[in-house]
Amino acid sequence: MAKPKFLSLFSFSLLFLITSSSSAAASSILDDRRLGGSSFPSLHAKKLIRELNLFPKEEVNVVDEGRVSLPKGPKLVEKRFKFPNLAVPAGVSIEDLGHHAGYYKLVNSHDARMFYFFFESRNSKKDPVVIWLTGGPGCSSELALFYENGPFTIADNMSLVWNEYGWDKASNLLYVDQPIGTGFSYSSDRRDIRHNEDEVSNDLYDFLQAFFAEHPEFANNDFYITGESYAGHYIPAFAARVHRGNKAKDGIHIKLKGFAIGNGLTDPAIQYKAYTDYALDMGVIKKTDYDRINKLIPVCEMAIKLCGTDGTISCMASYFVCNTIFSGIMALAGDTNYYDIRKKCEGSLCYDFSNMETLLNKKSVRDALGVGDIDFVSCSPTVYQAMLVDWMRNLEVGIPALLEDGIKLLVYAGEYDLICNWLGNSRWVHAMEWSGKKEFVASSEVPFVVDGAEAGILKTHGPLGFLKVHDAGHMVPMDQPKAALEMLKRWTKGTLAEAADSEKLVAEM
Repeated sequence: MAKPKFLSLFSFSLLFLITSSSSAAASSILDDRRLGGSSFPSLHAKKLIRELNLFPKEEVNVVDEGRVSLPKGPKLVEKRFKFPNLAVPAGVSIEDLGHHAGYYKLVNSHDARMFYFFFESRNSKKDPVVIWLTGGPGCSSELALFYENGPFTIADNMSLVWNEYGWDKASNLLYVDQPIGTGFSYSSDRRDIRHNEDEVSNDLYDFLQAFFAEHPEFANNDFYITGESYAGHYIPAFAARVHRGNKAKDGIHIKLKGFAIGNGLTDPAIQYKAYTDYALDMGVIKKTDYDRINKLIPVCEMAIKLCGTDGTISCMASYFVCNTIFSGIMALAGDTNYYDIRKKCEGSLCYDFSNMETLLNKKSVRDALGVGDIDFVSCSPTVYQAMLVDWMRNLEVGIPALLEDGIKLLVYAGEYDLICNWLGNSRWVHAMEWSGKKEFVASSEVPFVVDGAEAGILKTHGPLGFLKVHDAGHMVPMDQPKAALEMLKRWTKGTLAEAADSEKLVAEM
């Protein structure tokens, strides 16, 4: 097996030589991020993460055996709970509330436990089951739970306030901390850290099988996969895994109806080329900067091609090569929030999410959730680094087969996000080869209307839809909560393209 190793080293060396010989204009962007040295990739990954200000902590939840006491028998351990700082109407019991938290012991692991929340619908138990996956990679889905589309938000006094536009008003809602090491998910063995979508999607599929075995009353509901950012990688792979399991008649049949990707990273070869076009169009960079940074694009394209044919080292190399495009733009953008270019980057994630970590690390909350003394980690650099080999892989390739089998895809994107911008997402959706491509490309754009106002621009054909959301950045449900809930409701009901005003949304709690 020496030949593959030789090819990987050759590819790595070639990328290094190409990068080193770039024009003088490009080299000023590359500066000290060149590939090489005995510390690759860990040192460079940590440096890039610090410079992009992505993560607040250095820990990963790999703990000593015995720190958390969970029964050794069942694969899934779940409890109903109520957050201690949540006001619930008189007479509503924990049973009526329908809030669950639990751990799933991963089948294909040494000692990994995957943490999840499950919130029964405030409308009807017959509503679809919707799973939400936050990206990163390595960021907890609690970010979405408390700041985007969960049942409640965190007030300044650390109490929880019911969210009028929580997605649990139209679905039975699952949030999962994954891959292992994210959020409250943990292992006592570092070998359980995941590195690619095969491992991640298998874990999620195994979890779903255990979840629906525990909750047979929801097993016949329609099922949808949703998420944002790096979940543009997770979601297509997970959808394909579920569909493959259904076709093979493995375990419980999961009624997968569709998957939705919000401001995702799915096809890096197309999306990285869109960075400079978007930045120029939005006034983030000037034409001279545009021309200079664009000289890196051929290097990035070659790196991604090598990643697609030549394994691990080339894929890590392509990550660093291609991210010089993004870091070059950010070097000119100053303190611009790359998740929403209308705003300044403030806080460790360009937003202040500190209330979430404070809340989830309270002893009373940990006791209510049954997580023992595990520290909550909002975003894990260790998980991020472990997935570097996966970053530049194209996850669009598995989507056409799902569309051909009638499984719906909605790609939506807030118009002010830079890092996973709408332009790059639109381009890969339009370029995708499937039987309905010609009709989709030729289809008209129509206004997406909510309460009589245009909330976005929509394009659909058959099972495929693309929605550009107005006045929103990377996190559409946070910036436009009413429009996001209406989007979910119409999409799951098959009425997304209808331009009628939204149904009146009435909070039940």
